[in-house]
Amino acid sequence: MQQRRRTTNALARSDAATPGLRLILGFSLVFLALLAAGAVRAEEIIKSHGYSTFGELKYPADYKRLDYVNPDAPKGGEISIWAQGTFDTFNPYSSKGRAGVLSTIGYESLLVGTADEVSAEYCLLCESLEYPESEDWVIFHMRKDATFSDGSPVTAHDVVFSHYLLLEQGLPSYATAIKALIPTAEALDDYTVKFTFAPDVPRKNLINQAGGVPVWSKAWYEKTGTRLDESSLAISPGSGPYVLDSYDINRRIVYKRNPDYWGKDLPINVGRNNFDTIRVEYFADSQAAMEAFKAGEYTFRQETSSLSWATSYDFPAIEKGWVKLETLDDGTLPGATGFVFNLRREKFQDIRVREALGLMFNFTWTNDSLQYGLFQQRESFWQGSPLEAKGVAEGAELALLESVKDLIDPAILTEPVVMPHTSGDRQLDRKNLRAASKLLEEAGWIVGDDGIRRKDGEKLTAEFLSVSPSFDRIIMPYIENLKQLGVDATYTRVDPSQYTNRERAFDWDMIFDGYTVGLEEGLGLDQRFGKGGLGDLFNPAGYSSEAVDKLIEVAVDAKTYDEMATAVRAIDRIMRAERFIVPVWYLGKYWVAYYDMFEHPAELPPYALGNLDFWWFNADKSADLKAAGALR
Repeated sequence: MQQRRRTTNALARSDAATPGLRLILGFSLVFLALLAAGAVRAEEIIKSHGYSTFGELKYPADYKRLDYVNPDAPKGGEISIWAQGTFDTFNPYSSKGRAGVLSTIGYESLLVGTADEVSAEYCLLCESLEYPESEDWVIFHMRKDATFSDGSPVTAHDVVFSHYLLLEQGLPSYATAIKALIPTAEALDDYTVKFTFAPDVPRKNLINQAGGVPVWSKAWYEKTGTRLDESSLAISPGSGPYVLDSYDINRRIVYKRNPDYWGKDLPINVGRNNFDTIRVEYFADSQAAMEAFKAGEYTFRQETSSLSWATSYDFPAIEKGWVKLETLDDGTLPGATGFVFNLRREKFQDIRVREALGLMFNFTWTNDSLQYGLFQQRESFWQGSPLEAKGVAEGAELALLESVKDLIDPAILTEPVVMPHTSGDRQLDRKNLRAASKLLEEAGWIVGDDGIRRKDGEKLTAEFLSVSPSFDRIIMPYIENLKQLGVDATYTRVDPSQYTNRERAFDWDMIFDGYTVGLEEGLGLDQRFGKGGLGDLFNPAGYSSEAVDKLIEVAVDAKTYDEMATAVRAIDRIMRAERFIVPVWYLGKYWVAYYDMFEHPAELPPYALGNLDFWWFNADKSADLKAAGALR
């Protein structure tokens, strides 16, 4: 329970005041009190060990550990994973450079979430927080034993410095939004920090936002002159459980557990951070990575390719029982992925063009013929959750949509929510081809003698940009279908560095990408789907809608979960009708393969796999594998 206490403001009086003056002051106070009656009251101050946007915290103030961890998990050993491509910086907070995997692993914040709650966050660098009912501000009381990896204390001054560093040198979309919401951070003393929120802005998620700022060493940044908006291999000391141990550019990164980690005995950390080292091996492509896994060059692999899962896991290490395969439940929301249109291109601003090109992707044939029938078709941006729009809008959702009816297609108010089109079992669905042709003709794109559609003398082109060879087999049939429609479709696969540069410059027509979504939504909606993220990679399509912007305000200002969910369902309904992304597939499971020396709790929490967090290493099994020659 979040404990509550009342505080009142009183006028100070002087003990040296004369009786007459006291009498006058007394009458004045009575008059002021009567004048303010009903308008001002003592504001309740909430003091707690955590914060929950909606509802109560699951874990009480005296909790001993998180429910899903093994409190007796042994410490030790190494887990190794793989990454594709290259890296040239350890600064993931800049748009410059390609950051190494797990670059944020060493940094902590005042609050941290768990893997079994949606709305709740608990004190990590703080030991308690307090805020008024109005949530106009929040004060964090920090732990005095928290230290950076260089042994220096983590103080309120570091928190304030980190907040303003992000505002001055962080990603522009973040800085612009947060400056307007959290303009003031101040250290009340060495271990007390206060964030004051802007007046007349929604309060939802502001405490989470303030508590989620990564905390960096002010002294280190001032000494080195390192900038947050520049690519850099220099890494500031963090307060987290892991530190950078070594790296070999474009080949390997090793992080090691800090034996002097200040927070290892906190209840939030019991049973976690169990590996001595975490190694990341880099490979040019997934095929090379697969061969390396077979040879034991790294030890844990989360599979995302249906082709690999169906056909590649039949090598000797599995037959001998050295490698274990598991399909584990995944309660997180699937990413809203698909083929994204770059709406910055004039040709894609016509919804008829987007709908026509979307009709040419055949999910049924792709899933059955190329993906072994392992996937389901994604329908919603918030697939399978209470935030997913369904059927015809009604009740509170319909009322919200009617409030923006002048800004949306009227059909959204009366017709069932837009669903992905259906396709037959042949690669080219003739019915969809005819429908797509009609849409393009209505939009003025006419087929010429060469079979290519033109409008005002300009060809209808669509370049698909990709970095992964594993997508060749998915994209090429789609391109063939588009050519049948008269689109001059091409496929360009580039190396990771080129892809990063072109992606950030929005130099592409279509890419396989998507949007991160959550089971609870708030301020991040604007960065991903609103005008606040138009120049940001979090909004790859460059989508913006005045109607959605208005409903984002409703979602952010919601006082209850139901109010927030209703607004998000309305947003989902509008965006699905806009067809700025061709929805593809989702799994809803984790496919994992690992050398049989790692163990995990019998029941995983709903919102995390946790292989780098609360899994652990079995030294005896590792010794057996090495003795058998399974590992290098």
